[in-house]
Amino acid sequence: MSNYFSIACLQYASTKDEYKTLEIIEKSMIKAIGLGAELIALPECATSLHEDSSITKELASSEEENIGLNFFKKTAQSHGIYILVGSMPIKQKKELVNRSFLIGPEGEIISKYDKIHLFDVQLPNGDTFKESNTYLNGTKAIIAKINGGNINIGMTICYDVRFPKLYQDLAENGAHIITVPSAFSPITGPIHWHTLLKARAIETGCFIIAPAQNGLHECGRNSYGHSLIISPWGKILADGKKKNGLIFAKIDLDDVNKFRNSIPSLFSKKKYSTNF
Repeated sequence: MSNYFSIACLQYASTKDEYKTLEIIEKSMIKAIGLGAELIALPECATSLHEDSSITKELASSEEENIGLNFFKKTAQSHGIYILVGSMPIKQKKELVNRSFLIGPEGEIISKYDKIHLFDVQLPNGDTFKESNTYLNGTKAIIAKINGGNINIGMTICYDVRFPKLYQDLAENGAHIITVPSAFSPITGPIHWHTLLKARAIETGCFIIAPAQNGLHECGRNSYGHSLIISPWGKILADGKKKNGLIFAKIDLDDVNKFRNSIPSLFSKKKYSTNF
């Protein structure tokens, strides 16, 4: 007997203005709900994106005062759906965290995850990013339980995808789905994005849900797009390519155990010594 779950990933370019971005999101959410989505997933920097860290810090708010978060809670409750808010800058005392939220159908926050691996890199074209100038890194891996505890969702964000041990830890501790909301660079995207996400799916035997920012933002930054939904076998079930809007897939959660029973590598690790 199949165990289906319907997922939509929204793909767009966040603006500088939270209200303007929420209007874009709301239009796509209505379409996703019409398709029967039970979970709607949004990308990293879900409601606004700024290149200047001082602006991000100035505009950030606490959870209680966050306009976007309150909107998503009301929307989830009104339509009886789950919403993954890919991430938003959240004030925590004197620091900011890049926080992802999973909101339940009663408008409740089920789980939240602070990005562990921050994007501190220097790319070959000279672009330099120092996310740690803006955010404090998270320190805790998170699995959210939904649908009465029958579905376990591991939560990650963007640059985390380059650290496979996090994904293996989530899978070994019960994750069926792992979310990877992102604002991926168009420099590394063409050569790394699909490869990394397919590898994480195959290594863990999980479905990978990766909603992504896409195109040119008002702040001048570009994002790679290509929101993806990937099966445990590494098959791409939906790809947003470079088109704003949404992708949709009805996944069969029984495929997780089918894959892991066929290729039990996740639970077949051997201890070994080294000569170094």
